Amino acid sequence: MNEFELSAERRADVGKGASRRLRRDGKVPAIVYGGDEEPMPVTLIQNEMNRRLENQAFYSHVLTLKLGSETQSVVLKDIHRHPYKRQLLHVDLQRVSASRRLHMRVPLHFLNEDACAGRKAGGVIHRLATEVEVGCLPKDLPEFIAVDLAGVELGQGVRLSELVLPAGVELSHPVSEETDRPVVMVARPHGGEEAPAAEAAAATPTAAP
Repeated sequence: MNEFELSAERRADVGKGASRRLRRDGKVPAIVYGGDEEPMPVTLIQNEMNRRLENQAFYSHVLTLKLGSETQSVVLKDIHRHPYKRQLLHVDLQRVSASRRLHMRVPLHFLNEDACAGRKAGGVIHRLATEVEVGCLPKDLPEFIAVDLAGVELGQGVRLSELVLPAGVELSHPVSEETDRPVVMVARPHGGEEAPAAEAAAATPTAAP
């Protein structure tokens, strides 16, 4: 597991004007909320956040927020970005407790694509989801969910109910017959007899349940 620390400062000035001044100074307005404490406005360092966000694990990891001599455990819940500049406008951080379950969106990592039986048979791998929402205690939060494609045959796929989740981790929403959609399919190239099935599966929304 990666470990991440973020330096932050408490802020008293709030509002659009104060936020604009912070951004001009290379800082990001943020809010820390949750737990048994009141929401706390803070500032983060723009360059540090941009660097951290380049690591995919940062999005699905318990972070250590440093406030002077104090530390808090938080997770990244929301980011507001500038529409065209490489600038963060606002960040939401949620406090976490070791004894309370949290719900986070975790990326899917597709493994053994080159060894996939269906791909070797001439199929094309269609990724139909990039992440799923899971519930677990902070200590069990995975950086990603692995999806092994080695044994997936042509015309087959992996459904939500077939994901192998780490101990202590479960999908946030129960999977029913109606919601058990594939997260990946191996279909024939366009024009093959399997193509319509793959296209129908690809039309399914890709967000986590």
